[in-house]
Amino acid sequence: MSRQEQQERIPIQLLKEGTTETKGKDAQKNSFAAVKLITQVIRSSLGPRGMDKMLVGSSGDVTITSDGATILKEIDIEHPIAKILVEVAKSVDSEAGDGTKSVVVLAGALIENAEELFNKDIHPTIIVDGFRAASKNAIEYLKKISIEIDPKNKSFLNKIVMTSLASKMVITNSQVLSAIVIDAALKVADKSQENKFKIDIDDIKVEKKTGGSLRDTRLVQGIAIDKEISHAGMPKKIQGARIVLLNSALEIEKTKSDSKLNINSPDQMQNYLNEEERMLRSMVDRISATGANVVLCQKGIDDIVQHYLSKEGIIAVRRIKESDMSKLSKATGARIVTNTDELSKDDIGLAELVEERKIETDKWVFIEGCKNPKSVTILIRGGSQRLVDEAERSIHDALMAVKCAIEYPYVVVGGGAAEAIVSRKLREWSASLGSRQQLAAERYADAVESIPLAWAENAGMSVIDTQAELRTKSKEASKTRYGIDVFKGKVADLSSRDIYEPLTVKNQVINSATEAACMILRIDNIISAAAPMGGQPPAGPYGGMPEY
Repeated sequence: MSRQEQQERIPIQLLKEGTTETKGKDAQKNSFAAVKLITQVIRSSLGPRGMDKMLVGSSGDVTITSDGATILKEIDIEHPIAKILVEVAKSVDSEAGDGTKSVVVLAGALIENAEELFNKDIHPTIIVDGFRAASKNAIEYLKKISIEIDPKNKSFLNKIVMTSLASKMVITNSQVLSAIVIDAALKVADKSQENKFKIDIDDIKVEKKTGGSLRDTRLVQGIAIDKEISHAGMPKKIQGARIVLLNSALEIEKTKSDSKLNINSPDQMQNYLNEEERMLRSMVDRISATGANVVLCQKGIDDIVQHYLSKEGIIAVRRIKESDMSKLSKATGARIVTNTDELSKDDIGLAELVEERKIETDKWVFIEGCKNPKSVTILIRGGSQRLVDEAERSIHDALMAVKCAIEYPYVVVGGGAAEAIVSRKLREWSASLGSRQQLAAERYADAVESIPLAWAENAGMSVIDTQAELRTKSKEASKTRYGIDVFKGKVADLSSRDIYEPLTVKNQVINSATEAACMILRIDNIISAAAPMGGQPPAGPYGGMPEY
């Protein structure tokens, strides 16, 4: 046997021992199965009539929610393909705040429809090209049917918030929450030179406390701090507050290096104590000289300083979070000062009222009545911890919906009406294609239509009848606003029901779902590293995706 023949017989081990590899159609079918499973979990919770999920953590913590981002975050997913959808949903949540369930359902429908083409031996690259071309056209159609709004029109913003809250557990109190959300967003909105608005959601502090009902939720024109006044002798309430913000301690700083002080007599000890007290007293004098009557400190306050501040009738609150200090600066107009030696009257912030109040068993300090606050607080109340947690998630989604509408003031009719029109337009456009991409474009149109059909299915409507009626009415030029009225269980003109959604959310869902589906379709090889020593390989029928 020649040397060349011997070398050809030697097996080549490319991967580390224990590594598993799935190739070709097996890898793609594995990916498709994982996507289908995660889509099934989310699909049933889509829309106002969607079902809630009870999520039980490893420690026994229970979360009841219909919020897509929360569901995906709490589920402990192992399958790498399913994790792609989770990451996409998280990015949509952070960018648009809403549409997390829609993006998973649309991506799942795209993969499911692509699988049909895949089984007909149409190459994934052709499917991907067709999907991307269709998504580009879908974005264009959405812009054409969108409505431009006045970003400061509270009446129209209320329609958007009410639509966002319609699928939440807090729907019975949505009118109260809507007014609070809109007022908060408009308070912190900054107008640029191009007459466009910018909103930083971090400027809206959301605090929650059990007790009372959701109707007791309110907007504080300033900041609420979950701290109490640091000294019992200080006033509990001050009208016409002049506020100092300090991010350094009102204490004698310890030396950074080791040092020793020799005291040989009681007089020396007394002199040492007197000098320390004089230094602390000088800090209070510098604060008092500015006319300030409220001190909010990020770090500690010495007991002696607290005593002198109380004698001056000055309120002091210590150990405030850095994030709250930044919000207090924006709300009151005060400048955060590092050293009391640099403190001047120009650094003072103003508020109509600073008051300590008892919220249930805790004491909180409220800084209210700021003239033009660029940071405000929403204080959520509710009968149980789970209710206030869900209210917090709902308010976050509503704030993001308002943010999207104010920053990019275009909306479309909700309830699946926009998707129905886009689906019809894509079918008409696909007929002009003369290649296999036409099949991919048609499947893309079917996937877009799956969103309103999921709404109808979760409302107990007949999917077949709804699909036929929706397609018929969407063809009529004068009736392009027909979608799924889940509360009446029929196809109806939803513009008359004031159901609108921001165009930004729709664009984000289309783009993100398409990118996720195309990424998954292009995977033809899954290589899984060997389990660590003593570890177990992932469980589940699809390499780590748990069965539901």
